Amino acid sequence: MYQSYPTSGQPQEPERMPPPQTIQNAVKLMYAGAALSGVGLVINLVTIGSLKSAIKAADPRFTTTQVHAAETVAIAGAVVGGLIAIGLWLWMASANGRGRSWARIVATVLFAINTLDLLATVTRPHAATGLIFSLLIWLVGLGATVLIWNRESGAFYNQQMA
Repeated sequence: MYQSYPTSGQPQEPERMPPPQTIQNAVKLMYAGAALSGVGLVINLVTIGSLKSAIKAADPRFTTTQVHAAETVAIAGAVVGGLIAIGLWLWMASANGRGRSWARIVATVLFAINTLDLLATVTRPHAATGLIFSLLIWLVGLGATVLIWNRESGAFYNQQMA
């Protein structure tokens, strides 16, 4: 049997293994995280009325102006944070799907930040539906993190580095 001779004179790149099922599932979870973040953003905007009630309940001494200011800051933070979250989910899905080893580390750091954000969400005024979506997003992140650190996934990342 004869080996084919490269026609371009350039060394041919070794054939890359396709992503294992663990990576494919992690990428699907990351896309689900982006979708949930989008739905969560919409729900946060739709439930603005309950946010005002939660702010008043947290500190009844707030004036109407203070409640409005807190509500405005919370809404702006939710919109900016939601858009950033969607972008990060999509970026991590793409990079991890291609086996970028740095992306596995970045995704893990982002999951740790999400964990801290979930803990902070529990301690501040919030609408119940917002908390439920934060918990669902955290669970998706947990699943994706476990899958990208799986032994089978590690072989894929190592092969992509070579």
